[in-house]
Amino acid sequence: MHEPLLLIPGLMCTAALFEPQVKAFSDDRQIIVADHTGADDMHSIACQVLAEAPDRFALAGLSMGVYLALEIMSAAPDRVARLALLDGKARPDTADQLAARHALLKMADEGRYLNITYDVLLSRLVAAGRSLEPELRDTIVQMATDTGVAVFRRQMAAIINRRSYLADLRNISCPTLVLTGQVDEITPPECAREMAEHIPHARLELISGCGHLSTLEAPHEVNAALRHWLHET
Repeated sequence: MHEPLLLIPGLMCTAALFEPQVKAFSDDRQIIVADHTGADDMHSIACQVLAEAPDRFALAGLSMGVYLALEIMSAAPDRVARLALLDGKARPDTADQLAARHALLKMADEGRYLNITYDVLLSRLVAAGRSLEPELRDTIVQMATDTGVAVFRRQMAAIINRRSYLADLRNISCPTLVLTGQVDEITPPECAREMAEHIPHARLELISGCGHLSTLEAPHEVNAALRHWLHET
């Protein structure tokens, strides 16, 4: 058996985010989807994930999962055999991005939690037109429903108060994949390029016609990139 693969979902996402990857890779390695719901700051969540993780593992995170993956790399680099950063960024939010996050929290406080997905995020999470695809739409809505408002508030607090990870990138020495959708509106390709440029020997993959939730939108292409990464030396 190969090293275990630890997957960290994004904001308002569950293990369903990685269902295509679990199916693709579980035959020859242990797959663990981290619980990132139990604390409201990145360091505490990372410590909780590490407490439940194998001694050494391959690590992949998407969106919020990228922040947590980089926090884990800072806390326990010797435990990470290889790193994949999917649809994320290392830099802090801009003032406008922070304001948008606080607006979403206000919607939750007003009892409009699911409207966050239906009215604001759904069209931005995937490539144009794909939010109308029933299976993809239903998966996104179900993940948000399963997450729930209390966890959403904790996750948003962790995201809003996270530190910058840009300076840490140069210290990453394990095989690293940086991947994003070419039409990702939330963390556009320039975010991926910036991370790849700062990480020594990182490999950059841009998925054509794909938005923010690459693991669900383009599972074949993402799995091919991950398969190559999992066997890099």
